[in-house]
Amino acid sequence: MGVYAITGGSSGIGAETVRLLKERGHEVVNIDMKGGDIEVNLASKEGRHKTIDELHRMHPEGLDGMILNAGVSGACGNFELIISLNYFATTELARGVYDLVQKKHGAMVVTSSNTISQGQIRMDIADLLNNNNDDEQRVLNIVSKMDKSNLQTGHSLYVATKYALARWVRRHSASFAANGVRINAVAPGNVNTAMTAALTPTVKMAYNALPVPTRYGHEALMDPDEIASVIVFLTSDEARGVCGNIMFVDGGTDALLNTEKVY
Repeated sequence: MGVYAITGGSSGIGAETVRLLKERGHEVVNIDMKGGDIEVNLASKEGRHKTIDELHRMHPEGLDGMILNAGVSGACGNFELIISLNYFATTELARGVYDLVQKKHGAMVVTSSNTISQGQIRMDIADLLNNNNDDEQRVLNIVSKMDKSNLQTGHSLYVATKYALARWVRRHSASFAANGVRINAVAPGNVNTAMTAALTPTVKMAYNALPVPTRYGHEALMDPDEIASVIVFLTSDEARGVCGNIMFVDGGTDALLNTEKVY
């Protein structure tokens, strides 16, 4: 059986992914601030470096898969955390363990979001993330001056990080694959997790107003295992022909909202 590492594996989609991988007999290293096999703050450079070092120490033989799932929503109120955890932690860890995944010709999966196709995005921030030579502090300085009382700003930054991640995956997929590492992203819809459980009744009502075709007539929030099962598939040999894909796992919402968009 294989060896997999995952960030944000203590709850929600991550916890379900851990469960499914273990059910299949795989070893899983969970990297999280609480309840992880490696307990670190991935929003910090120190936490990322510790994670990379620990994974090399624990599994010098390599990893069959790296799942980069950790993130926070735009409602967290901490714009710097959104930038550092959602984007920079993901890309830095992907580069940092690339050699381990390459050893086993494994796969990486990044968690994006289906909001990337729904507007409300700070494209200036997304472009800065992708084209800034990884100058994290520069981006943090910019977002630190934004109005933190504005929830819409937080959401637009969240979407910007997820858009930038999807584009990062596309940009790197060819070179990764040429060297034996597949990389894809999943773009989940609204999922029933601890993050969404904390939403106010008004916000939940707004979530449910966005139709999810596969949930027609029911609460619109999806179950975490609906996303986790796709993540597990993308890391498996069954998906060996899939690379550079941004897979929308949202019950058909993106197709409903963008019926004419086929690429």
